[in-house]
Amino acid sequence: MKKLIKVVAAIIENDNNEILCALRSPIMSLPNMWEFPGGKVESGETLKEAIEREIKEELHCDVEFIDIFNDNTFEYDKFIVNLITIKCRITAGTPTANEHSKLIWLHRENLLSLNWAPADVKAAKQLATEKV
Repeated sequence: MKKLIKVVAAIIENDNNEILCALRSPIMSLPNMWEFPGGKVESGETLKEAIEREIKEELHCDVEFIDIFNDNTFEYDKFIVNLITIKCRITAGTPTANEHSKLIWLHRENLLSLNWAPADVKAAKQLATEKV
């Protein structure tokens, strides 16, 4: 039986209505695919605690949990991911690529031009059609 992994990912929007997109590095699983930054929910953690911790670790900035945006489950070859994307806002610092190859800010209408990791596709599509 495949292991189910619960993951949170941040939908971070800037003042220009652009969304932060992160390119997975060549050494990560799903190399060179785009994702919303985040990571695994640790045992006993709330979604709010998990996303705030993950973004601090990955992007070296602070975010505030706003609301759950999308909850989607995707089955990969070796495991299943329950990806919960969460709208967040930056409260301190500037996102920097530490684990990722690159970070970019994109307008909604351009999101689908990227090669997204399969679990992130639903949230990217939902964001691309969202009315702001």
